Amino acid sequence: MIIDYTPEGGETLRLDAGRLRASEIQVIERTADRRWAEIQEAMSEGDINALRTVAWVIRKRSEPSLRFGDFDPFEDELRALLDARETRAYAEKIFARWGDSPEDLPLAWDELRESTADPEACEAAIADVTAPKDPAPAQVSESSASPSDG
Repeated sequence: MIIDYTPEGGETLRLDAGRLRASEIQVIERTADRRWAEIQEAMSEGDINALRTVAWVIRKRSEPSLRFGDFDPFEDELRALLDARETRAYAEKIFARWGDSPEDLPLAWDELRESTADPEACEAAIADVTAPKDPAPAQVSESSASPSDG
C-alpha cells in the first residue's frame, strides 16, 4: 500500500506502507487501537484514521519529533494507492471475475489504473493477465508409452 500525502500548496509525498518495521506496526496498532490486519483493510477502504496513523509513523522516520497531534492533514490530502504487487494481485482478481464480461472489463481496468501508484506496473499486469495463455503441453503417461526395444 502506498499513501500519497499532498499537503495544501505542497508537493506530494509518496509514503510506502508496504514495508514497515515491527516496532512501527506496534506504534500504529497502539495509536489506532486496532490490529495491523484491520488497519491494512481500513486503509484500502480509505479510512482517514488508518491513513493518518500510518502516514504519521512513516513520516516520523525523517521527522522523529513529529507528534501525532501535530500531523492533522485534511481528509483530501491523504490517498491510498496500490503498490506494484497489490496491483498485480488485483489485476488477476479483476480478470478472474470480469474476464468473460467484455462490457464490464474496461471499466474495471480503468478503476485499477486510478488506484495504482505505479502506472507502468499496472499496464504490465493488465497485459500479462489478458494475454492468451499457452495450453498445457500434453503429458504422456508411462502406461501409454510404447516399450522400447532394447
